[in-house]
Amino acid sequence: MGYSLLFVLLLLSIFIKLCLAISLPPIEEQERDKITHLPGQPKNVGFAQYSGYVTVNEQAGRALFYWLIESPASRGPESRPLVLWLNGGPGCSSIAYGATEEIGPFRISSDGKSLYLNPYAWNNLANILFLESPAGVGFSYSNETSDLYTAGDQRTAEDAYTFLVNWFERFPQYKYRDFYIAGESYAGHYVPQLAQLVYQKNKGVQKPTINLKGFMVGNAVTDDYNDYVGTFEYWWTHGLISDSSYKMLQMACNFGSSQHPSMQCKEALRDAVLEQGNIDPYSIYTRPCNDTASLKHSLGGRYPWMSRAYDPCTERYSASYFNHPEVQKALHANVTNIPYSWKTCSGIVGDNWADSPLSMLPIYQELIGAGLKIWVYSGDTDSVVPVTATRYSIDALKLPTITNWYPWYDNGKVGGWSQVYEGLTLVTVTGAGHEVPLHRPRQAFILFRSFLENKPMPS
Repeated sequence: MGYSLLFVLLLLSIFIKLCLAISLPPIEEQERDKITHLPGQPKNVGFAQYSGYVTVNEQAGRALFYWLIESPASRGPESRPLVLWLNGGPGCSSIAYGATEEIGPFRISSDGKSLYLNPYAWNNLANILFLESPAGVGFSYSNETSDLYTAGDQRTAEDAYTFLVNWFERFPQYKYRDFYIAGESYAGHYVPQLAQLVYQKNKGVQKPTINLKGFMVGNAVTDDYNDYVGTFEYWWTHGLISDSSYKMLQMACNFGSSQHPSMQCKEALRDAVLEQGNIDPYSIYTRPCNDTASLKHSLGGRYPWMSRAYDPCTERYSASYFNHPEVQKALHANVTNIPYSWKTCSGIVGDNWADSPLSMLPIYQELIGAGLKIWVYSGDTDSVVPVTATRYSIDALKLPTITNWYPWYDNGKVGGWSQVYEGLTLVTVTGAGHEVPLHRPRQAFILFRSFLENKPMPS
């Protein structure tokens, strides 16, 4: 009798282990990821939110953190497209910037505890999926510490693709839905690279699960040669540097012929930055937030003028909010108790960035040829990846013009300018800095709506 009981218990323990080993069905996984309420969230929020982890590499234990914010129920989320948003750095969090400073429905109050609504949130037009990428950024993690020191463009794209494949299994209702990728700054690399990977994997597939329709990037790192030329020209034409510094930069900086600038170029850049003085380079006409040590974006090795991060005082609110244990619990975040606090940008990931091609233009040519919808926008008061750099990069594609440069309007006022090329639309947003939706939320909303509807900017 004792033996049979022991046998039953043994079978029971094997059964329990097998049950634990089997992953939950998608609907149960979704329910597990559903956010019931965020601390400090306003009342009567009319949209569903989900967040959690998707493993992208079992062996290394790499898992990426996502936050899905659906369209309000009143706007029919089931019929709206899905948009993946990525921030750059490399090493900066899409939760810190995209979700809570730019296009998400919530803004964080200065107390670092409460949230208030953004009337121009992009989830009014689409279901928005924010991803902290690569592993080591924000809540995304790896069990192999070396992964944080060896991140680069290729692995970031591959992991993001694996994330999407696995995420669509968890959220099958989004399979075959119109899908777009958007982002800014160094996501000028992430976005086209991921779009290229999705496009190539979809080739020959009758009805692809990831139904990629196009992409959109803002103030995007695109092509080293044109980024250097256009940036120095912007500094000079906007009166930020002297004639002699401009000439020295043109002479000393070899404009993207190698991954890292020469010592002579670095010295010229240092002198130019000193001449610019205490401005916010990410938004040259707004006051810098002086009473905090500026965070460091990690592009400093490749683009030394980018080493001063954009800090309009909002970054510290997110650092405060997302480090609250109850916020992490509500988001199903930090489940492994990562041994460091959540940061808006990871210096380790960015400072040790491994691979970064000099140009994205060949990818643009491939995807324009594939017929994807591609929009590039630029806030015109950003001196870090300025509008001149973007215009030089697009000019290098030698695309035929369909609609020449024209002003677009919002309520009778010029909101910026646009030019429509064969296969690509360029839009500028007047008075906007590096983070266009932060500085010009209404105009950015109009831009996003026009992109989704594939209509030219209102003239």
